[in-house]
Amino acid sequence: MEQYKEEFIHFMVDCGVLRFGDFVTKSGRKTPFFVNTGNYQTGSQLRRLGQYYARAIADTFGTDFDILFGPAYKGIPLSVAASIALEEQYGADVRYCSNRKEVKNHGDKGILLGSKIGDGDRVVIIEDVTTAGTSIKETLPIIKAQGKADVLGLVVSVDRCERGQGEKGALQEIGETYGLKTCAIVTMKEVIECLYNREYNGRVVIDDKLKSAIDAYYDTYGVRA
Repeated sequence: MEQYKEEFIHFMVDCGVLRFGDFVTKSGRKTPFFVNTGNYQTGSQLRRLGQYYARAIADTFGTDFDILFGPAYKGIPLSVAASIALEEQYGADVRYCSNRKEVKNHGDKGILLGSKIGDGDRVVIIEDVTTAGTSIKETLPIIKAQGKADVLGLVVSVDRCERGQGEKGALQEIGETYGLKTCAIVTMKEVIECLYNREYNGRVVIDDKLKSAIDAYYDTYGVRA
């Protein structure tokens, strides 16, 4: 595993973003692990997060695109942090854009925050995590309604490595269904490899009991194709 991936996993643990227990995902799945990017709360944390995203974006998509789109609400700080990091690390001054949950009818009218999206704009979508791939169905129509933009792909912080709507992995399914390139900073398989029965800051984050719960989850929702 590349060093920056292991550093990112430890970073998520330190920030309380990667959590273990009993949770329910947006898609309704009961899960023993959860990634909550809302727990990145300080300037230094957001700066580091943006740097990790920027590396994944540059490695997968390069930097020759126009807009980084972060769906409301969690995608808003992600798009801002990553766009700053892209400029600082790669000299790529891309525009950030997010949507509002409701259309604003006064002042800065419309559904978008940040940059407008126009014909020919090349867009990369940035999200926190993908589980079943349901959120992309909400995001793409918002972007397409603004003009004839070219959506290049999707970047997330963690690929949960589970099925989407069918038997394939959610990121793979998104890529094939919508013709998008997809990537994640790390996968859940890499998280397990990094933390299982390995001490970090004086404790083992994933012990045998937790690993068994994760394995049982993947028996139900793991990729089968």
